[in-house]
Amino acid sequence: MQFSKTELSELLSQPKPLSLANADLSGAELADADLGGANLSDANLIEAELVDADLSKADLSRAKLRAADLRRANLNKANLSGADLSGARLIGADLVDADLIGTMLSGVRLSDADLSKADLITADLSKADLNRAKLIHANLSRADLSGAKLIRAILSEANLSGVNLIGAFLNEANLSGARLIGADLRWATLGKVNLSKADLSGAKLVSADLSEADLTETKLNKADLNAANLNGANLTKADLSEAKLIDANLSGANLRWANLTEAVYSRSTIFPHGFDPKSAGAILSP
Repeated sequence: MQFSKTELSELLSQPKPLSLANADLSGAELADADLGGANLSDANLIEAELVDADLSKADLSRAKLRAADLRRANLNKANLSGADLSGARLIGADLVDADLIGTMLSGVRLSDADLSKADLITADLSKADLNRAKLIHANLSRADLSGAKLIRAILSEANLSGVNLIGAFLNEANLSGARLIGADLRWATLGKVNLSKADLSGAKLVSADLSEADLTETKLNKADLNAANLNGANLTKADLSEAKLIDANLSGANLRWANLTEAVYSRSTIFPHGFDPKSAGAILSP
């Protein structure tokens, strides 16, 4: 059943935490509501108004929150596993340490949101807006971030192993120390990104734009960088052993102390002026 405004007001005045499992709260006006610790599992909150609401430690597992307005909402340590938030607005929301495993977040607006330490394993964040969002120490293993906007986002020390970042926008993002083992970054835009000391072993970076990126001490062993743009990138002490560099552009790149042992390049690969790939241990593709 759907609640009237009077019933909703009476409901919210009850002793906390509230028990609203399976409740129909679609379109409900719950701005500034105190729902901390509430049981909202399997609840229908489609298009609900939850601006500035307190949902800290709330159980929203499997809840329907499509197109809900959660701007600046407090979802600290909330359980949103398996929930559907596609198209929702979470601008400036607090999702620190939240459980978002397998959550549907496609097309969600999360700009300026804080998702530090959040668990986003296998979450669908395709085409989501995460510009300037904080994802420090977040677990995004095997998440779908294809086409997502992560411009100036902070993902330092985050786990992005096996993540799908095809066509994503990561300009000026901070991924220092992040784990991107086996990540798919084909056609991703990573201009001026900070990937220092990150682990991109075995990552797919075909046709990715890494111009002026900071790749200091970055692990790129066995990474596929074919046709990638590394113009002006800092690859000091980077590990490029067994990496694929066919048709890659490394003009103006800093390769000081970089390891190119058995990296494969082609005659059309562009290296910095005066750099001899053969003497660095790289192999010319036949």
